[in-house]
Amino acid sequence: MTVIVKICGLSTEETLDAALAAGVDMVGFVFFPKSPRAVSIERASVLASRARGKAEIVALTVDMDDAALAGIVDTVKPDWLQLHGSESVERVAEVRARFGLPVLKALGIRDAGDVSRAADYASVASRLLLDAKPPKGAALPGGNGVSFDWHLLDALDPGLSYMLSGGLDADNVAEALALTRPFGIDASSGVESAPGIKDPDRIRAFIAAIRGFRPNPDQGRIIAGERISS
Repeated sequence: MTVIVKICGLSTEETLDAALAAGVDMVGFVFFPKSPRAVSIERASVLASRARGKAEIVALTVDMDDAALAGIVDTVKPDWLQLHGSESVERVAEVRARFGLPVLKALGIRDAGDVSRAADYASVASRLLLDAKPPKGAALPGGNGVSFDWHLLDALDPGLSYMLSGGLDADNVAEALALTRPFGIDASSGVESAPGIKDPDRIRAFIAAIRGFRPNPDQGRIIAGERISS
């Protein structure tokens, strides 16, 4: 099974085109005003139209109410809603049912207790994204350029499908893949030259590192009876 690659926080045609040309599977647009990667609904709509049919479109939101979500869904027409805040299990289920779109729920990971929550969310989310928990005092729930101890994921149910995020770049993504064997990989700050400024060369290098990864067949997590490989 091919590892799914998502680049999040895209905001320009140049970087979006670089990701698409490199073979990205999912592109994320951020609707969180405090983020340096935030885009307006109108801007995201233009970019989404450019990407439609070439990659799945993901709208990243943080503890957003139904009215705001409806505005994004109606205008941007995303393929996925990413909930990257403190949304409860019940809220995730509600959003998925109300909008009829698959939901990618992000969970911040710092310790074993955080990992143990994954099973509860997996029962209602279409897919999980396991990200590093923000450092104390951080203004952003993600995109902080930090990773977590990937060995914590050894405790996950081996059948759990998830995407890995948090401090990933072209230099360390092969190690992350070797240790965790996720369904997908997500990057934001790791393909930037400065906060919010995506770098086409870094995007290409990141995706190439994932596509070029070759796992040891005797290692790796098994998902639905199939080893994850690229």
